[in-house]
Amino acid sequence: MPLEKIIESCLKAQVDCIAISDHGTVEGALELQGMAPFKVIVAEEILTPHGEIGGMFLKESIPSGIPVEEAVSRVKAQGALVYLPHPFDPFRGLRLNGHRLEELAEQIDLVEVFNARSPISMGESKTRAFATRYDLAKIVGSDAHTPNEIGRTYLEMPEFNGKDEFLGAIRAGRISMHRSSLLVHVASTWVWLKYKLGQLL
Repeated sequence: MPLEKIIESCLKAQVDCIAISDHGTVEGALELQGMAPFKVIVAEEILTPHGEIGGMFLKESIPSGIPVEEAVSRVKAQGALVYLPHPFDPFRGLRLNGHRLEELAEQIDLVEVFNARSPISMGESKTRAFATRYDLAKIVGSDAHTPNEIGRTYLEMPEFNGKDEFLGAIRAGRISMHRSSLLVHVASTWVWLKYKLGQLL
């Protein structure tokens, strides 16, 4: 999505804080942070050989393809927060055994307990139980790949400044969950195909 379109869609949906979590880069989020008339949290989803690890309040991109533990370490080295995006989603979740996941839990700050783009609810109850067991802050995501998805799922939370206040505000927040239509996957697949065709031409 063009950055201007993201701003327009946020204002239309009355979203006054957004986390931009691209795959493998924070460049777009940093640019939007300098443009938007509202708070922008710079985040990234880092693809590891065992699934995705997320970082929030990042300053620099972290490369994909690195081990899970290194991804977590690099997020922490920036003084940022580690989150697990859709960790028990059967299609996109983390593929770690119980022991490694238990060790990882000590370094996790937040867990995404609902993702609007997940077509089925499999794994959501397991995710909530995991977050509760380790007293991790629970977040939700619209996972917007198109403008109309922005604000589909959201958290109403108190104002905050910085990552420490953010964690407290998350715990005081109220979650609103709405699953996106399966048609959103058609739209984003079409955009991806146009991008790939453009590279070939």
